Amino acid sequence: MSYPLHRPRRLRLTKPIRDLVAETTVSPDHLILPIFVKEGGKPEEIPAMPGQYRWPVGDELVKFVSKALDLGVRSILLFGYVSSELKDEEARYSYNPNGVVQKAVRLLRREFGSELVIFTDVCICNYTVHGHCGIPSKIERRRIAGYIDNDSTLKIIAKMAVSHAEAGADFVAPSGMMDGMVAAIREALDKEGYTDVGIMSYAVKYASGFYGPFREALESAPRFGDRRSYQMDPRNAYEALREARLDVEEGADILMVKPALAYLDVIRLVKTHYPDYPLAAYNVSGEYSMVKAAAEKGWIDEKLVTLEIVTAIRRAGADIVITYHALDIARWLKEGYNPF
Repeated sequence: MSYPLHRPRRLRLTKPIRDLVAETTVSPDHLILPIFVKEGGKPEEIPAMPGQYRWPVGDELVKFVSKALDLGVRSILLFGYVSSELKDEEARYSYNPNGVVQKAVRLLRREFGSELVIFTDVCICNYTVHGHCGIPSKIERRRIAGYIDNDSTLKIIAKMAVSHAEAGADFVAPSGMMDGMVAAIREALDKEGYTDVGIMSYAVKYASGFYGPFREALESAPRFGDRRSYQMDPRNAYEALREARLDVEEGADILMVKPALAYLDVIRLVKTHYPDYPLAAYNVSGEYSMVKAAAEKGWIDEKLVTLEIVTAIRRAGADIVITYHALDIARWLKEGYNPF
């Protein structure tokens, strides 16, 4: 029997060799840690998200962020939890200079300076009585169906973004999927002199079933209708390119795909078409909670599965992974854990 002169063969790879030739890596530098902040009281664990808390703006929050920095996680994404009496139809509290996110940004900037990269979520759902990401239409039949007054919403999120920039945010992250949101925010930031504040846009955000635990965390579920009129159809992939293109044209600095795990193909598609733009992917609450629940039952190896998921997100093309697992991952890596 004859063989090709240069026949393929499988190398016997030891672990050091596997690590040497690994195509994809995960480190704390690739991760953004989402943090829920609230006014006063004690840290409150979120039942649907084991290990995650609503942190009061104060010493407890500072200690928690200091722990993240010690583990090498230098980037955070802040979400504000507010009580029902601060919510109204038009989310006025969202751009209050003394709002909970604005206070948290000022505190953390004062404590950690430029060592910490602060992203802030810019969406009104958790500041409104109706729970939508925009101001509902005043036409009753459209309102019931969840249709949004897009242009009125842009004015509010622009104010919100400026208030976060004034407090000291490095990046604002509009997540409401409003048409023209990046342009409106960029114009408002530049007008107020915050030309150095970046925009990480939730450019590709699907109407997903994976957001349930997050909505419990912020009590932000819509009170009527749903968000399908402004979030993307999970059946569509190429629509993501149109959404990304619009945000690029409007001035986004970082693009995002959300959720991550069920949309790895979309992450790859967006990165292939926009290779010169940093791409983030949000490993969302439902993805996190499924791993935690299965691990609690003893059905999976939490460390192995978590690293495998985040590696897959990176392998698909994400430069940045926003994940509630960030501190666990950083700690495991620091302890020398490497399951591959």
